[in-house]
Amino acid sequence: MTRWALITGAAGGIGRATTELFAAEGWRTVAVDRREAEPFPAGVLFRKADVSIPEDVAALFHWLAQQTDRLAALVNNAAVQICKPLVDMSVQEWDTVMHSNLRSAFLTAKHGHTLLRAAAGAIVNVSSVHAVATSRDIAAYAASKGGLVALTRAMALELAPDSIRVNAVLPGAVDTPMLHAGLSRQHVSGASLEERMADLGSRTVMGRVAQPAEIAQTILFLADGTRASFVTGQALIVDGGATARLSTE
Repeated sequence: MTRWALITGAAGGIGRATTELFAAEGWRTVAVDRREAEPFPAGVLFRKADVSIPEDVAALFHWLAQQTDRLAALVNNAAVQICKPLVDMSVQEWDTVMHSNLRSAFLTAKHGHTLLRAAAGAIVNVSSVHAVATSRDIAAYAASKGGLVALTRAMALELAPDSIRVNAVLPGAVDTPMLHAGLSRQHVSGASLEERMADLGSRTVMGRVAQPAEIAQTILFLADGTRASFVTGQALIVDGGATARLSTE
């Protein structure tokens, strides 16, 4: 039987790698993003939608229900990051982060529930290591990702009677456009982006940043009903050991 997967934030680094991996593994994959995306592998269905908007999500799942009667995996990866001190952040900016990173997961789970239940499917929420240890000037992002971990646990409890598993992946530093943008905002005199990336990677136990494909493999593991059949309500940190080291070391 064909397994269907829907991946949000599919145009970005982790989202694209995840979409490509699911497609390569034989899943019928729907890639969703609010912006037009570069072409995906043959067979991937692209839908333009902003999953922070209730009407867009309702329309997305109405369309999906016309394609299939079951959804084996929902990957909530859509996210934005606004780096500002709390006192400088507007209410609109705060709400933008919360809607994109947290409300979107509620909306997709709500509207996708019937299809997920029919497949005894799985939800994988892409949170962040910032949910457990964070940095300055990123409070909204950290709060949204921490909320996503709490929402994951709540979803796992509520949806278990429907045989729907729910887990979260918490990536650390990953070589993506979002990370590049964050590093570009840092004022490091004379340091190139490559040098800042190398410096960031040197602070992990493994001595490097992750590649998007590595996070995609973790997402696939949690989504697969055979590989992770007894895993639910968990938050799996994938950070190269960054949070394993004491800050005082």
